[in-house]
Amino acid sequence: MYAFRKPFSVATFDGVAFWGVDYKILLVIAQVLGYALSKFVGIKVISELKPDQRLLYLISLIGIAEISLLLFAWVPAPYNILFMFLNGLPLGMIWGIVFSYIEGRKFTDILGVVLSASFIVSSGVVKSVGLFVMNSWGVSEFWMPSVTGALFFVPLLICSLLLQRVPPPTAQDVSSRTERIPMTAADRRDLVKKYFFPLVLVVLFYTFLTAFRDFRDNFARELWDSIGYQGDVSVFSTSEIIIAIIVLLIIGSIFYIKNNFKALLTYHALLIMGTLVLAVGTLLFQTGVLDPFIWMVCTGFGLYICYVPFNCLFFDRFIATYHVKGNSGFLIYIADSFGYVGSVLVLLYKNFGQANLSWLNFFIYGTYAVAFIGIGCTLVLYFHFTALSKAEQLNKQFDYGQ
Repeated sequence: MYAFRKPFSVATFDGVAFWGVDYKILLVIAQVLGYALSKFVGIKVISELKPDQRLLYLISLIGIAEISLLLFAWVPAPYNILFMFLNGLPLGMIWGIVFSYIEGRKFTDILGVVLSASFIVSSGVVKSVGLFVMNSWGVSEFWMPSVTGALFFVPLLICSLLLQRVPPPTAQDVSSRTERIPMTAADRRDLVKKYFFPLVLVVLFYTFLTAFRDFRDNFARELWDSIGYQGDVSVFSTSEIIIAIIVLLIIGSIFYIKNNFKALLTYHALLIMGTLVLAVGTLLFQTGVLDPFIWMVCTGFGLYICYVPFNCLFFDRFIATYHVKGNSGFLIYIADSFGYVGSVLVLLYKNFGQANLSWLNFFIYGTYAVAFIGIGCTLVLYFHFTALSKAEQLNKQFDYGQ
């Protein structure tokens, strides 16, 4: 999926602007708006998705995204901005479809981490491929996104067909992780009403987290260039592979925690760790103690060690802990929809509120904001879930005593 979404971000479109806004910012905003709208639609569509619909949806949506990239290259600027919006619109559904194949299983923690690690690496890999396509094949910045997407279409088709062959969860999976089923409007309404407070905190943290993870991803070239890595094709892949391996090892180890509530609390510890790495790493970079490459790896690690759990595993364990009637896709898409709205707002604020601030300094200040908001929300969530657990235990003891 990332091959159809992220390659354009490695282009700089230097000196191009429309209506007083940098052209690349307009493209990013257009794609993210489409992506965000897709997330809001996905709250209903993904939560109601049936197993026999997955493959058709997956291939059709990717096909629409690639056609949009072809039209983006063919139609002159600024009119082609519309097709970047249409590119983001179908892609927002892909993650929910793919994760629906693997949620609610004993091995979901492992499968989810591998899947998440793949999108961390993919983001860097497709940027490297896109830059290679421009530098070595002489493809223009406008045609590069569709060419890069075309290179990955057949492998994606093969992987989609293999994914369709994954067997459904076993009886043991259902026993340990709760059955995952399509949700009705009443199911969605009841779930939000019952867990409104923790969901608000999750969405608040995730909005800031997504905005600056997306900013780092979309403007990776500008950030790397600003710290001395101009023209380095490999740096996008190398840094993200390191991040993916570390995140994979740490989050994957939670698989060994069989108690769902303990696993849920462990994710809170990872969130605190990630936010601290963001803040401390950035401070050390600003004081000259930390090497620029290591700092970029640290920011990626801090953002992804928080982002990956919220993107799938946190909600998978949440459903298993509280025996929720539904699926992870609903909760993921609530968080994602607001997260990408936040991403758009950050870009608008950068262009109109902090136009004179460099990409690097804007990102530095953003890491501190994410760390501050994240630590506060995580601590409140931790104490809320702990108090909720104690209340449930008291109720059980009371019922047993009667």
